[in-house]
Formats: sequence, C-alpha cells, structure tokens
Amino acid sequence: MTGSTDLGSRRTATLQDVARAAGVSVTTASRSLNPGAEHRVVTDAFRRRVLLAARRLEYNPNVPARAIANGSTSTVAAIVGDLADPTSSSIVSGLVAEADRRRLTVSIASTGRDHEREPELVRRLRAQRPGAIILAAPRVADRATESALREELTMYRRTGGRVACVGRNGLGVPTVELDDRGGGAALARAMSALGHRHVAALAGPVVSTATMDRLGGFRAAAEGDGRALVIDAVIHAALTRDDGYDGARRLLGARSRRPRLIVATDDVLAIGALAAVRDAGLVPGEDVAVAGFGDLPAARDVLPGLTTVRVPFEELGRRVVAIALDDPEGCGATVVGIGVVVRGSTPRLDRDRGAEGPPRLVRDDSSELLDSQSDRSLVWPVNENVNVHHCC
Repeated sequence: MTGSTDLGSRRTATLQDVARAAGVSVTTASRSLNPGAEHRVVTDAFRRRVLLAARRLEYNPNVPARAIANGSTSTVAAIVGDLADPTSSSIVSGLVAEADRRRLTVSIASTGRDHEREPELVRRLRAQRPGAIILAAPRVADRATESALREELTMYRRTGGRVACVGRNGLGVPTVELDDRGGGAALARAMSALGHRHVAALAGPVVSTATMDRLGGFRAAAEGDGRALVIDAVIHAALTRDDGYDGARRLLGARSRRPRLIVATDDVLAIGALAAVRDAGLVPGEDVAVAGFGDLPAARDVLPGLTTVRVPFEELGRRVVAIALDDPEGCGATVVGIGVVVRGSTPRLDRDRGAEGPPRLVRDDSSELLDSQSDRSLVWPVNENVNVHHCC
C-alpha cells in the first residue's frame, strides 16, 4: 500500500520512515536515536515511540552521514603493532573491553613491524572521523616519524578528535606509561638477590624506547649500589621468538664465558632463549637461567616457568581508552606499576659451590622449593623496600 511504513524486505528503512511511523518530526527522531544528542529536548514518551518504530522497522543509522553531521562517529580507532604479537593482542583486548563498556565500536589498524607507517595510518583514520584515536603501537626513537605523527595528530585534535597513547613519547598527548626502567631495575635486584653475578642481555631493537628503558634500568641497578652483577654481553634482536632463539644461540656459542643467566627485555625473546638452551643440550633453569619481561600467558606454561616482569597489558588498553575519552585535554602521563615474578627458570644459586660451579636449586627464605614443577611464584615488587610475597 502506498505510504505504508511496513517496508518488509523491499528496501532499507530510513530516518524519515522511522519519523513517519512514530508520528514525529525527523529532527525529533534523530535526537531520540543519537546517543550524543541533547536528550532533554525530547520527552520520554516521544523517545519511546521512536525507539519502538526503529526496532520494528529494523532501522540502522547511516554512520557516515552521522559522522558528517556531528563531526565524529561512535568509533574508537586504535593503531597497534603486529597483531600476531601477544603484547599487541593483549592491549587490544583491554581497549576493546573498555570501549564496549562505553557502547563504542573499535576500528583496528596495524603498523605490522613498520613504525614509519603510523603517520599515514592516522591520516587515513582521520578521514573516517573516529571519536578518538589510540596509539598503541610500540614507541620508537625516530624523530622524523614522530614529527610527522605529531603534525597529523595536531590536525585531528583541532577538529575535536581525542588522542591517547601507550608508552613514553614526545607527542604531547595523554599517555599511559609502564615503569619500564623501574621494572628493569627490579629484575636486576631480584637476580642479584638470587645469587647471580654474571648476565648476558638479549634485548629488543635499539630504536624501541621500551627496550632501552628496560635495559637502562637493569644496567643502572646492576652497576649501582655496589651490586656485583656484571653484564658480560648484550645482543639486540627483533621481537620474535625466532630472533630470541638465534640471539641466545649466539650467546651460548660465544668463546668467552658461557652465560649462566640470560635476561631478555621481552617474554617472546625469553621463550626463544629457553628453546635455544634446550637445543644446545643444556637444561633451562639448571645449566642456564633465563628471565623475561611481560608475563605473557605462555610464561606460565613453558617448562620451567619463566621468571619475568609482570605487565598488565589489558589494563593498559582499558586505561588508555578511558584517558582519551575522559581527559582529552590532558598531556601528562599515567604510570602503571609492575613487579617481578620469580619462577623456576631462575633458581637461587648455591654460592657454596663456587663461582664457576653449575647453579642448582636451593630453598628460598620461605623454605619452598622453586623448581620447574612448582605451580607457585614469588612476586618481587618494583619498590625494593616491599617484602617478597607469594602469589596465587
């Protein structure tokens, strides 16, 4: 019938169809359906009529048109690194959860392993008019790329867009940071307390700010306060399991002293190192100790369990969305605390066997054996004045 609002499968319902079915103006229908509208100008009775009509007609808003009208969409855009990387996927999980809690949709763009793509990705996302852009890709020390990125973000923010970033940076936007330097220092203190005196470092790329902060914190604590923890070698590698494996093989094959402890600046590298130790005919956690950074789920599943620095990646994702939406004018940093988790991959050394003797497991101060079969861990907080305690 001509003029019928029961469209069936003939065509997609429009806002005009909803307004006609509800018996209201198009403006009232739009205000009733738009979460960002000033609801006080629409009575509850009218809004219920509009929502009922929209549901009956299976009406879906024209998001591009709404973006043009309002200047932004109910979408949060996030730029992450390699989606295959467990760190990136954990951060994404947290930011999606927070966005969903706020009834927002998340659009994901990935730099892969090419940080120079980030400014171009921001430029493309700007055209989609997201309500906020989250920078969650690994931060790198590249002035040219950072300058181009800052310019893109400035243009986006001038139009009312909101921005927040994960990781230390010079972009002048609200930021959620890890205390990477403090975490590296805490790891050095924990290894020294377990009796280790020599260490080889397996680090991520030199351009990575997180890598250099973690390594710098470890080095400062190892060399300071009279602590006798000597860094014998440092190898930089890409953040993949295979590169961790290859780097550890190089460390183990060195003509000089074979490392008794390998500390990696990322769990992915450390897991590769565990495999390299095993393939070299050695026993991880007995012949060679290994520690990482991140506390990815796999760190609890490998044998022996991996000693690492616990990082709340999902919490980072949740916080960065909250900061972007709740504090868009801020430019400071929110620092997230982290702590060391000691597992079987780094046993306490029996110093009575001599500096060159093979390490063996001994009982810790709580008289519990930390070995590859233990399902318990020790948490060593970043603040060294806090006592070690058991975690479940």
